[in-house]
Order: sequence, then structure tokens, then C-alpha cells
Amino acid sequence: MIKPFRDAYNSNFSEQKYQDFIDDINQTHHYKVPFKVSETPVFIPKALKDQLVEACHDIMSVIEQPNFKALTDGAFFDASTIVPNEDECSKFIQLDFGICKDKNGAIAPKLIELQGFPSLYYFQELLGRKYTEHFGAVMPSGYSQHLNGMTSADYLALLKQEIVGDTDPKHIILLEIEPQQQATAIDFFATADAIGIKVLCITDLKKKGKKLFYKDENNNDVDVLKIYNRIIFDELHQRTDLKTEFSFQDEVDVEWIGHPNWFYRISKYTMPLLKGDYVPKSYYLDQLKALPADLENYVLKPLYSFAGAGVEIHVTKAMIDSITNKSNYLLQEKVTYAPIIETMDEPAKCEIRMMLLHNSKTNTTEIVSNLMRLSKGEMVGVKYNKDKTWVGGSTGFFEE
Repeated sequence: MIKPFRDAYNSNFSEQKYQDFIDDINQTHHYKVPFKVSETPVFIPKALKDQLVEACHDIMSVIEQPNFKALTDGAFFDASTIVPNEDECSKFIQLDFGICKDKNGAIAPKLIELQGFPSLYYFQELLGRKYTEHFGAVMPSGYSQHLNGMTSADYLALLKQEIVGDTDPKHIILLEIEPQQQATAIDFFATADAIGIKVLCITDLKKKGKKLFYKDENNNDVDVLKIYNRIIFDELHQRTDLKTEFSFQDEVDVEWIGHPNWFYRISKYTMPLLKGDYVPKSYYLDQLKALPADLENYVLKPLYSFAGAGVEIHVTKAMIDSITNKSNYLLQEKVTYAPIIETMDEPAKCEIRMMLLHNSKTNTTEIVSNLMRLSKGEMVGVKYNKDKTWVGGSTGFFEE
């Protein structure tokens, strides 16, 4: 986005440097990343950074209002998605923005989606570090993945404070479904190596009364005191083959590091509650008295899906009329991404996830990192970017 830095980066780029960069990432945790990592980071100018910060603050002012839970009680699909012992605020918040151009042609962010769930907090730190190590000669000084002077050391210390705290790491688990098979497994390994917690499949979690435990390598019982949850209910409900002793609806003596209920409360369901320059028009489908005349400018989103599943980008009245469970859908104004990242062929569009974390010491929710996706297809996602280069997962470096 900043031409001198972009030109310098592109002219210095080579396929061999990129391959060395990928090989280094794969060797760091002895795991080959299965998703596409972009050939480039993104250099974010101060004006766009300031807009992103303002947008995050606007959205958080809604999420942090006293009646937010009452406003979002309708977010839960059914009783099987409600987990006991919900806390007072979300530990993790992700705010996804498409980078667009406003009516005056200036670059501006527009909210796409949000959720109260952990993202790739440890992998993104690794990714930024490796971009700097391999392309450092043309990486601009005074730019950072973080904000407000936060260093990588500060960032990692804050994550450890909020996930581990004073608890022995062996009593903390990162919970997933078949974690080694997940596309984001690299983040689990990075997390475990950084803070020493156990990565565990839900089928290996044992239960006795209100106590949870797992078996260590010597077959000893190890009590679970904290759960860093990475399970998405959408996937869990599809896996009827899993044999588990633990249900999310059980009353158990554990502390959730990221309570699962926030995934639903801070989700697509929240979109119609948000207003402002950085938010597209959004409507609960069942509450619309009349459909917009320009349906071609809207997308149809299931409230209860993950990773873009079920999203319709070519909406028609007939399509909407055929939906019997309209309460499970959202109609949202389309966001047109701008192709602004110059590459070796066509420019790439980009989406930035602002990654927030609640700091228990200061009782504030802070922007701590970011994740970027570059795309040349109709949407961001693997199936829209097959056989394309300079696309995929990346990170942004903010101008200070």
C-alpha cells in the first residue's frame, strides 16, 4: 500500500527467497503448513491504521455496553450451544475488515465479520518474525505487527499472562478435534512450544464428577484446570462419530480461557447492532419487512457456520423465498475489496483481521496483532485462489 516499500520489496523478491522462507516456517515446528502463505507481508500506512483503530473502538463500544448480553441472547442456535459458567467479557475478539476504496477513492476499511474466539495468535507472531528474517533488507524500519509500541516480547508475555497466568502449564490444555489434522495445527504447535501447555483432542479428555483430566505419557492422571478452547461447534456437531466423555454442556470445575459462548455472542449475529462508517448495512433476515431493491449488492450469510460455509454472494428474491428458517440468516451489504497490493502480475485484494485480547490486569481489551489474507479471486478463500500467486495468509506491518 506504500509504493516505495512495495516497489523495493517486489524488486528484491525471488522464488528462492520465498521457498527458503516457507522451508524455515515448516522446519520451526517440524510441520508442513497446509495452507498458502503469501509471498508478501502488507505495509499499512498510518492513515489506514488510524481508521482501523477507530473502527475497532467503535465496535468495542457496542460490545462493552452493559446490556450487550441481553442484546445477544438470541445468538445461540439451541441449548446445545450454551456452555455453563459464562464469564463477563470475551478474552479474544477478531474483527475482520475488507480493505476498500471510499467514494472519494481513498483506502478505507469495512467490517466483514467478527467473532469472540481465538485466532492464530502464536502463528502470526512466527510469520511476522520470519518475514523480517528473510526479507529484512527491504522491510521498512519503524513498522510493527503490533500497536502503541508493543514489542514481540511484550506481546508474547501478555499472551502467557492471559492463558497461563499463575497456573502450572501441565494443567492447561488447548482443546480441539483431532488437532494434528486441523489446517491451523501449526498454531497449536507454536502455542505448545511457547508456553508448554498440552494440545489435546476432545476424545482424550476424561471426566470424573466435575473434574476433568487427561493421561500423560506415563499413563498418570493430570487434572485440567484451564481450557484454551479452539473447537468450533459447527464442526463438533457434524462429528457424530466422536466418542467423548465430556460435553460442553457439563458443569465442570475448569476456567475457560476464552469462554465458548462468546463465539456466538460476538459473531455475525452482532452485525445488525453495529452502525457507522466502517460497518456495512446488515439485517436479520426474519426481521426484514421488505427486501432491498438492490439485492445484487448484498450477500446472504448463515448465522451458524464457519469459514465462509453457506455464504451466497449472488442473492435473488427466489433464493430468499425458499429459505424456511429465516431466523438463521443475515442479509449483509456487499463490501467491494480494492485490488491495491501490487504483485508480479495482477494486483491483490486484502482483508485484515484485527486481533484483540482482554488484559485482565488492566481490565481493557487491546488490539494486539493482526492477520491478513490476500486474494485475487471473487472471494477470500482457497477455492477462489487456486493456481494464483501472491495470495494467502499474511500479516500487516503498521506504520508507527
